[in-house]
Amino acid sequence: MLAQGGVEGSDPILNITIFGLFVVFTLGIVIYVSRRATSSASDFYTAGGGFSGPQNGVAISGDYLSAASFLGIAGAIALNGYDGFLYSIGFLVAWLVALLLVAELLRNTGKYTMGDVLAFRMRQRPVRAAAATSTLAVSFFYLLAQMAGAGGLVALLLNVTDGFGQSIVIAIVGAVMIAYVLIGGMRGTTWVQIIKAVLLIAGAGIMTIWVLALYGFNFSAVLADAVRAGGETGEALLNPGKQYGKSALTQIDFLSLGLALVLGTAGLPHILMRFYTVPTAKEARRSVVWAIWLIGLFYVFTLVLGYGAGALVGPEAIRAAPGGANSAAPLLAYELGGTVLLGIIAAVAFATILAVVAGLTITASASFAHDIYANVIKKGELSDPNEEVKVARITAVVIGVVAIFGGILANGQNIAFLVALAFAVAASANLPTILYSLFWKRFNTSGALWSIYGGLGVTVILIVFSPVVSGKPVDAVTGKSASMLQGVDFHWFPLDNPGIVSIPLSFLLGYLGTVLSKEKPNADKVSEMAVRSLTGVGVEKSVAH
Repeated sequence: MLAQGGVEGSDPILNITIFGLFVVFTLGIVIYVSRRATSSASDFYTAGGGFSGPQNGVAISGDYLSAASFLGIAGAIALNGYDGFLYSIGFLVAWLVALLLVAELLRNTGKYTMGDVLAFRMRQRPVRAAAATSTLAVSFFYLLAQMAGAGGLVALLLNVTDGFGQSIVIAIVGAVMIAYVLIGGMRGTTWVQIIKAVLLIAGAGIMTIWVLALYGFNFSAVLADAVRAGGETGEALLNPGKQYGKSALTQIDFLSLGLALVLGTAGLPHILMRFYTVPTAKEARRSVVWAIWLIGLFYVFTLVLGYGAGALVGPEAIRAAPGGANSAAPLLAYELGGTVLLGIIAAVAFATILAVVAGLTITASASFAHDIYANVIKKGELSDPNEEVKVARITAVVIGVVAIFGGILANGQNIAFLVALAFAVAASANLPTILYSLFWKRFNTSGALWSIYGGLGVTVILIVFSPVVSGKPVDAVTGKSASMLQGVDFHWFPLDNPGIVSIPLSFLLGYLGTVLSKEKPNADKVSEMAVRSLTGVGVEKSVAH
């Protein structure tokens, strides 16, 4: 099954060709849609609010379903069964939080970024600076995870096993990402995400039907074969506890991770920004409903793909692959359809990375240009109306270059650590501040700063001193520790994910910062924000330009 660090029988030239065709096709679409003006801030950041709810819902699913969702969850289910599928449940339930508490209210209150919402009734400059800092932190770690994931995917699918070759591919991914953002802005990026979502869900659907067809469309037969292939521990795949049931500490750790995933989604800046690409709050709500259905359908597919990979490929072959658990879906594709299907799934996986990093890049560049440059540095007084977009484009290039170098340095590291950090920061720093701003009349600037900076600082500190970074025991098979840093141990926080501590603490800090401050909120602004967020009255409707 494996050869020279890749998949035996795979054709790197075919994989690259299919991926190249996707890049050429999507770049052509980006260039076509960019013929409509992208020089104004509204066009560049939010496509002028010109997408319908269903279109935006498909794009949201494309933005949300990252390589970790496709490759990581399928592998987790293949190796850990029930516990692996709980990741899918967490990611999906998170959208109910986004739908019920965030989507429509944000669309009514903000304009381009999370900073618009938080600064609506508070002191502009400090709150926008804090919101931008948090946005850049989440985006940066998410970008690192995606870019480094590209390097690992190359090792498996293209047989590029040397570090230099993987670095070249990471640089190419970064360059294409920058091109998407610079040429098409949010409009071009959205169409890339729509195309990618259709390809990903269709590809996963075809593989799901294929697996079920091999077993006479009897899912119980798939489960039985997965149990058989799992050997002595196969029966554990059908019950909770295979991965997280070893001790009370691991169960608490899983609860902490689940809390971060469920609450972090509603605080992810690149997801929040998508609510502004529709013309009305009603369309924002429709887009989330569409996203929930599509994402839910995809995660049902991962259940079949995961157990199917366990049954047809086997856990030993998956563990022995260069990508470990991440190789389950590609190995299943090769088992089902040989070189051609593997090449298609390889292209879809790369497309997934491209679409997600493009969305992250435009979000981070918009936050810096709109919140930091236009409102903090220039105090909202720009001599040229297009100056903000020019800064955003320059920022996108800088972020892209930083992401390329960061991805090269992080290549081969624990990518789950970076993703968990992004979700934990979003859940700890962003969501408490957003909810307080929308629902607590007394909340003020001091509370917002305590919540954002406190949540960000606590999350980073706890993860740096967690077993994810140092201190995990050496694996008897690989001879390496599962921690990022080998041969050192300076951890004192026992959990891999700090969500169960950092999220409540961030809510507490926001409360304390507010009640201990003598600052009185602007009553008129508080009332205006409440009316606008809940009813949409006073919202300037965006229309496509």
